[in-house]
Amino acid sequence: MKRLLSIELQKIWKNKASKILTLSYFILLTFIALIASIKINIGNFQLHIAEQGIFNFPYIWHFNTYIAAILKFFLAVVIVSMMANEYSYGTLKQNLIDGMSKKEFVTSKFLTVVVFAGVSTLFIFILSLILGLSFSSYNEVGIIFSEMEYLLAYFIKLTGFFSFCLFIGILIKRSAFALGFLFVWNIIEGIIIGILNFKVFPDSDFDKNITQFLPLESMSNLIVEPFTKLSVIKNIETTIGGAANLKDYDVHWYSILIVLAWTAIFISSSYYLLKRRDL
Repeated sequence: MKRLLSIELQKIWKNKASKILTLSYFILLTFIALIASIKINIGNFQLHIAEQGIFNFPYIWHFNTYIAAILKFFLAVVIVSMMANEYSYGTLKQNLIDGMSKKEFVTSKFLTVVVFAGVSTLFIFILSLILGLSFSSYNEVGIIFSEMEYLLAYFIKLTGFFSFCLFIGILIKRSAFALGFLFVWNIIEGIIIGILNFKVFPDSDFDKNITQFLPLESMSNLIVEPFTKLSVIKNIETTIGGAANLKDYDVHWYSILIVLAWTAIFISSSYYLLKRRDL
């Protein structure tokens, strides 16, 4: 496995575009720290973002993983391009000629996906820990390391999403069309969710029992938006007479299982495509 992973990482690092996109992704993640410097002045009222509790433990684990997950599309381009380049440069056929089996080829790609997700998760853990220790009002060990299931959800979310990108890259071969398909699929899921929510089940939440099994939606459900958890938002809702927020922010085991199932489907389907395809 070490040999397979080493081959893939060398391919990515020697590709200038992939190298720039990968570095850009991690550089952009560090920009989360810049949120601490944002101050909004409205007349005599000054709002300092860092003082609103976004970097408090354990809330920071939820906030940072949610924000970081938005930037995952940078690495999605790398994953899709990684597969497209195999066809464009003929390296896939050459690897098979050199003795690598199709199973080993898919395994090497999946290992790369897991490494990207793992390194991203470790990066967010370190960044969140530094920001939390710098700005959090709560520094007790028990509080610092509570609610860390969001990091697990983040890792699984990235692994599932990158596996989807890998499958699309193998299916379509060309990176531009593959990324276009990813965009179109996102729209298709949005249409399905809208129809079920507003037309089929307008007076109930039963639509969520169905849409939670859609691939991108299932990944999205792992980490829901954290903003309405902030006390300042809750105070505003109370002030304007809004209803109590009963939103469920937890990471659920069944959401994890659904994404893991999709990950297995994408990887096995990738292998099936390569196995049946005449290269």
